[in-house]
Amino acid sequence: MAALIELQGITKRYGDLTAVEDLTLSIEEGAVFGFIGPNGAGKTTTMRILTTLLRPTTGQAWIAGHSVADEPQAVRRAIGYMPDFFGVYEDMKVWEYLDFFAACYDIPTATRAGMIDDLLALVDLGPKRDAYVETLSRGMKQRLCLARTLTHDPQVLILDEPASGLDPRARIEMRELLRALQGMGKTIFFSSHILSEVADICTRVGIIEHGRLVAAGSVAEMIGGLRAHRAVSVRLVPGATDVAGAAAWLRDRPGVVSVAVPPASATDDVGQAIDRHTLRLDFSGDDAALSALLAGMIGHGLPVVAFGEDAGDLEDVFMQVTQRAESK
Repeated sequence: MAALIELQGITKRYGDLTAVEDLTLSIEEGAVFGFIGPNGAGKTTTMRILTTLLRPTTGQAWIAGHSVADEPQAVRRAIGYMPDFFGVYEDMKVWEYLDFFAACYDIPTATRAGMIDDLLALVDLGPKRDAYVETLSRGMKQRLCLARTLTHDPQVLILDEPASGLDPRARIEMRELLRALQGMGKTIFFSSHILSEVADICTRVGIIEHGRLVAAGSVAEMIGGLRAHRAVSVRLVPGATDVAGAAAWLRDRPGVVSVAVPPASATDDVGQAIDRHTLRLDFSGDDAALSALLAGMIGHGLPVVAFGEDAGDLEDVFMQVTQRAESK
């Protein structure tokens, strides 16, 4: 599938400060790309370059085949941008707010009413059509701002922290709305600090640190790259097992690279209770070998109460790659 968003060697400097450095990235049509990184890492600067609000110091970017630097009007037609801090005209009614922005995009008057009703239905604000914007909750204003970005039916949505400051219910509503937009074929580029939500919805993720892209790929690929071997947890029946003896037996099994035995102390360094009956294995075999290991444990008489692979998550990836970047 063709790339709809491309960045080649993008660098942005402010005097001696480098906000983004040599950023190269390609995002396919229909993708949902999550852009994550610490505060000040360069996320918003990158988005402002893509939306034609900033010119890069060096490098080039294209959206839908249009140069961000040379064809800004064409780029603006192709995108819908929702910044991290957005203003709303609070003395307008909800429908008037959307009508105003539709007019800015030269949407014909005759088609605006139907389009506005469709957008309000999409973002679940139909009952608030005649309410004043100032009466809306923050979550409703977020959804209204997202509806505003859709008035000209853009191919690409660039959303800077769309769930920022929302309560749990509003975050869930925003996530479901992004899923709906994904189903409509929109290409979505959004930043977030809520890692679980990024992992839940994105087809690809990029991690930026100190202005440099330090990792990119699907969530599954990035989690898979965390370890050289599979991580497996084995919990034995408390009080009925020689844990050290079980660990010694496991170390001699095919595919078992290492076995970590819980320490003898009852708590860890921060005072949390330690489960002294759970062993952590590094395992190099495939699924069939893992199944054979479990069968062997049962056959040997080990009282296994839980057995499973620790898949890891995006938070593990984020911490590892950002710490690696910090150490360089």
